[in-house]
Amino acid sequence: MKGYGMFCIGKPGWLEKELPACGPLDALIRPTVVAPCSSDTHAMHGGAGEKRNRILGHEAVGVVTETGALVTKFQPGDTVVVPCTTPDWLAPGVQNPVSFAHDERPMGSFKFLSSKDGVFAERFHVNQADANLVKLPEGIAPEAALMTVDMMSTGFHGAELAEIGFGDTVVVIGIGPVGLMAAAGAALAGAGRLIAVGTRPNCVRAAKEYGATDIISYKDGDIVQQVMALTGSGADRVIVAGGNQNTLGQAVAMTRETGIIANVNFFDAQDVLSFPALHWGLGMANKTIRGGFCPGGARRIEKLLAMIANGRIDPTKIISHRFQGFAAIEEAFALMDQKTPDLIKPVVFCGDLD
Repeated sequence: MKGYGMFCIGKPGWLEKELPACGPLDALIRPTVVAPCSSDTHAMHGGAGEKRNRILGHEAVGVVTETGALVTKFQPGDTVVVPCTTPDWLAPGVQNPVSFAHDERPMGSFKFLSSKDGVFAERFHVNQADANLVKLPEGIAPEAALMTVDMMSTGFHGAELAEIGFGDTVVVIGIGPVGLMAAAGAALAGAGRLIAVGTRPNCVRAAKEYGATDIISYKDGDIVQQVMALTGSGADRVIVAGGNQNTLGQAVAMTRETGIIANVNFFDAQDVLSFPALHWGLGMANKTIRGGFCPGGARRIEKLLAMIANGRIDPTKIISHRFQGFAAIEEAFALMDQKTPDLIKPVVFCGDLD
């Protein structure tokens, strides 16, 4: 089979691979709609360590083509939504009450791209299908469902980690697709004032549609000073969904005492995260710093799909580019890598696969 990925760091392209084996609990999927993510381009540039001959991609809706002998909920021909995080539900780590992202090792449940080939392939493998797949509900467009598997799930996890209360002042730093979903999640969780930090016009428009009350830009000066000018004493909650190694320190500085900083941004392995002790109240300000990876499994995706089905959110507002044909994955990936000014999220409809 053919798949799009990386030969080595800095060298993306089309790979030829053997069809993956389907274990007794597993399934093989033919993708129908996929989306490249900044995590894919991050990996291609070496941000996830050395990887060779790895098919990329971790966001997909597809059709089941094969199931293992012990799979009971799915059969060939079913259209399914595939979470980007597919835990090994028999591993001790999934019993952790905080997140199902860490099964055999930290972030071990993030298997696509990380420890095995991803979804940008003519067929891809899903472990423990009964616990990690969801049938596409009637009435939900595949591209809408596709946004649940990572963008909604990760962005909403930022709001979950922040423990937003009714009326809280919340800042979301970075309003790419994950940040936009974090803003939407914060609004749904009860944020009063919702301050979004970003510059791209289409992202700013979407942030306002998802509930942002204020927009600030680093181009207008230090974002900490701007937040303090708006709030007086700082934000109750800050969600970091973008930025660089300095962003976490800015988030700590703009958070008031007893506040929570929630990070869902991937930093590079070589980054050093630091900030002045004064910004943390010399360690005495009861500011909580949390970082968490996208939880996994079918139940979470079912809940997010229910929010779409019942009109709580329309995640397709973050789709800025639509491509047709499996081969267009290459173009969509390049667009995600270049991050053109009009980009939010591209999707690829793989209608030519059979």
